[in-house]
Parts: sequence; C-alpha cells; structure tokens
Amino acid sequence: MKVAALQMVSGASLDANLAQARTLLAEAAAQGAELAVLPEYFCFMGARDTDKIALRETQGEGPIQRFLADAAREFGLWVVGGTLPLACDSDTQVFNTTLAFDPTGACVARYDKIHLFRFENGAERFDEAAVIRAGHAPARFTLTARDGTAWRVGLSVCYDLRFPELYRQHAKAGVDLLLVPSAFTHTTGRAHWEVLLRARAVENLAYVLAPAQGGTHENGRRTWGHSMLVDPWGSVQAQRPEGAGVVLGSLDPAFLRQVRTQLPALDHCVL
Repeated sequence: MKVAALQMVSGASLDANLAQARTLLAEAAAQGAELAVLPEYFCFMGARDTDKIALRETQGEGPIQRFLADAAREFGLWVVGGTLPLACDSDTQVFNTTLAFDPTGACVARYDKIHLFRFENGAERFDEAAVIRAGHAPARFTLTARDGTAWRVGLSVCYDLRFPELYRQHAKAGVDLLLVPSAFTHTTGRAHWEVLLRARAVENLAYVLAPAQGGTHENGRRTWGHSMLVDPWGSVQAQRPEGAGVVLGSLDPAFLRQVRTQLPALDHCVL
C-alpha cells in the first residue's frame, strides 16, 4: 500500500493553508497513495499561540473538518488531518486534535494530543499547555487497503514522540503503522527527530509515517521538516528535507511479517 506524508509550511491564512493541503492531497492521490497524512497545525500557524482559539471547532462541524471529509471523498483517500483546534470546556484553551477520515468522508478516529511541548533555551520559548488542553487516551483505527490487507494504525502527535510508553501501548494493541504528524522546531528536530522516529519503528516493529512542517513560517518560527517514512527495521524509506511536498512510500505486509518473525522482540517483553 502506498502512503504519503504531506509536508507543509503553514501560515496565518486558513484559506491559503487549506488550498495548499488540497493541492498536496490531489498530488498524493495521483501518485497512487491510499493514505495521506497532513502535518501538525496544517490548517493554521498564527502570530501568537492564542490565535488558534478563534478557529476552534466542535467535533463533527466546521470548515476544517468539512474540508478533510470532502477531500477524502473527492480523492478516494484515507486522510489523517494533522491537527486542528477542537473546543474544550474552556474559552482560553483548545484540544490539539488529529482526526482520521475514510474514503467515504466518515470520521473514524479522534486523538487529542497527550504530551504538551515545553522548551526554553534563551532564544526560543514554547509552552503549549498555556493554550492547549491535554488529551488522555491513545487512539487507533483499522485501515483496509484496496488489496484487502488490514492495517492497524496508531495515532500520535509531535512531542508524543519522546514518550515511548505511548507507542508501546499501540504495539501491544497490534498496531502496524504509527503516525506522527509534527511541527518540530528546527533546533530540536536537527538534534532528535530522525533518531526518535527510527527508534520508535525499531522498538515497536512497525512502520512510522511522520509528516512535518518544514520551513520558515510567516510568524518567524522555523520548523525542521524532514518528513519521512521509516520501515520496521529502522531504515528511512523516503524523506523530504524542507518545503511543501509529498513524501511517498510503500508499506509491505510481507516485510513486516518477516521482521517480526526474525526478531520477535514484542513477544519477549516482560515489563
């Protein structure tokens, strides 16, 4: 099955971001992808963290969710919508939420980002908890490919990548593919992005598909990019350093079975 990680450099215009996302989804579909995954904050990266509150939607309604559902139907794709702001019980916070849509446009999974990024090095400062309400539960869904193969998919977002216990829960639930839509900073991405993605693939014997923001944004923030597909042996199968584009690769069920048979590490877990 062909899958696509869509890399973007999102800005402060919702309409412009959705137009760019649609172009990338169309390109992924034209190249034969069955699953296309957008990056974290694909729909909006404003001047201030609080700007996203004005765009919050309730689940099941709103222009961002309509866009994702319509695109899934139009292109016949499974579409995972990076993240978008969904309402919580506060006027000053939102959930940072991933929604997955099947090719009929039905929403089949919701994941609210659990781990919230905080970083300060004197030059950069981030504190997602000031605006984002943390989620509490892992989320997964089953994708049936056109050839009939069922793929169990585990959801995560960006900073979650540093917490292997989330991915081990996915592995224990039988996940074959881990998704990591992200907006890693250039500083942390250069140091840790690839090594963490490859580690999550190796330790959980699963494919990892990681679409990212990649470039310098209108608000001055620079994101690392390097969207990639990693196979269960830890090899990077496809990658894009910077700029908007499609990272296309294939999931091979026979290779997945081979790796898990030759090195059945998940069967050896004792803790």
